[in-house]
Amino acid sequence: MRKNPLKAIWARGGVAVSAWLSIPSSLAAETLGHLGYDAATLDLQHGMISFEQALGMFQALSATPAMPMARLAGNDPTSICRVLDAGAYSVICPMISSAEEARAFVSACRYAPLGTRSYAPVRGQLYGGSDYFPHANEEIVKMAMIETRGGLDALDEILAVEGLDGIFVGPNDLAIALGQPPSSESDHPDVRNAIHTICTRTRAKGKVAGILCSGPQAALQRIEQGFNFVTCGGDIGLLTKVSRESVAAVHAGLPA
Repeated sequence: MRKNPLKAIWARGGVAVSAWLSIPSSLAAETLGHLGYDAATLDLQHGMISFEQALGMFQALSATPAMPMARLAGNDPTSICRVLDAGAYSVICPMISSAEEARAFVSACRYAPLGTRSYAPVRGQLYGGSDYFPHANEEIVKMAMIETRGGLDALDEILAVEGLDGIFVGPNDLAIALGQPPSSESDHPDVRNAIHTICTRTRAKGKVAGILCSGPQAALQRIEQGFNFVTCGGDIGLLTKVSRESVAAVHAGLPA
């Protein structure tokens, strides 16, 4: 089976950087996949991407060095199975608030006897290789999002779930859960301390600590804090920023 490049990065102590895709476009996925990202994460929870569109985006990513990844719509075993069968090599599950929920998520990602995933990796095997079945449980990265008060309180129990590879912080929902406005870069002490706690405890357990970041500077700050899986802005945010700056520059250069 094709090796998961993220595991190799983390094994040598490195940091993996992922693109974050909300726009349903195989061309956008293919373009970003060639730009140096280690992974490209399709946001199936809050992005505008259907399953059929995700399939085309996974196919486009196959021609790039970026590993195909998905933030799942939810902790539903049927949906998880479909995304993996379509070729996702790593998955992030939102709103994990207990060890029981984390175990259910991990189980849905793994074949028996370690889990309950049904067998028919239609496209996963095309991308992964003919020996997909005996190695999929090991190669597919499984990350639980901590973004609720329950998830924060149950962090140690969640980290103890066998087969869970890491934690991915949802900073906006975490801020809301702590009584603050949504912000991926909140400086409120409660939010800041919660994120620090998640990162340090996750790394102490030898697991991957990931977080959604608004841009490159924020990503670098998170890496300094100890996170080893980061985004550096989503497609909509990057498109907005570059377009705003471009049109402002043109307007500024027009004759008075």
